[in-house]
Amino acid sequence: MFKAILARIKQGYKTGKFPLKGEPKLPDNFMGRPEIAADAGEADAKAAAAVCPCKAISYENGKLCLDMGKCIFCGKCAAVCPKIKFTKDWRLAAFRREDLIIRAGDKNPFTNPTETTVQLTPPKEIVKLYKNSLKLREVSAGGCAACELDFNVLGTLAWDMGRFGISVVASPRHADGILVTGPISKNMALALEKTHTAMPEPNVTIACGTCAISGGIYADSAETSPELMEKFKPDLFIPGCPPHPATTLDALVRLCGILK
Repeated sequence: MFKAILARIKQGYKTGKFPLKGEPKLPDNFMGRPEIAADAGEADAKAAAAVCPCKAISYENGKLCLDMGKCIFCGKCAAVCPKIKFTKDWRLAAFRREDLIIRAGDKNPFTNPTETTVQLTPPKEIVKLYKNSLKLREVSAGGCAACELDFNVLGTLAWDMGRFGISVVASPRHADGILVTGPISKNMALALEKTHTAMPEPNVTIACGTCAISGGIYADSAETSPELMEKFKPDLFIPGCPPHPATTLDALVRLCGILK
């Protein structure tokens, strides 16, 4: 017993501080929030679109656009188009689907909050309901399990989302919201609908990962139903393939109004 106590004292406090001060420890090859140079033109857009596996690149109203809701952060576009750069900023989530689209010349909304139209805070009614407690039912709707694995990390002592009142429950009857991962395969569509219907109201819907938001690399597959997510009208979109734990935790605490 005493050995266990001494070992615990020696280990010290392992839970990381959050909100983060500075960048978290990220892999060297981590690709975060994209930035597009203001002078990116149509030729740049065509070059980038030609190598994008998810049709995340477009050219609209004279501007090169990158849709983070479709992007798998593979970096192929940046390799052929120097006008596109992936930063180390892990803050990617949005409360509106349109806010996931990065346009040429756009500034980072988190470092330039007065120069953006991006909605950085959730609706007040959501904060009022879930600021002190948010119970989630997670549904893996046919994904590769990468998003689930990185979400599960938030339950470990290193991240400990429970300190913010955020936890996972076994039944949708006990849930305040549903967190969906995967492209929603045909075999999971009915199960997902039933799970969503079983939640008491009001509730929130969270699309976690590119597959859940748009279908990702499976968007054109006949075996997926990504359009079902539109029916649920998500309150939070967390892009990434998979989203880094810091990205997801940042998104969840913002949803609860804990971080502004």
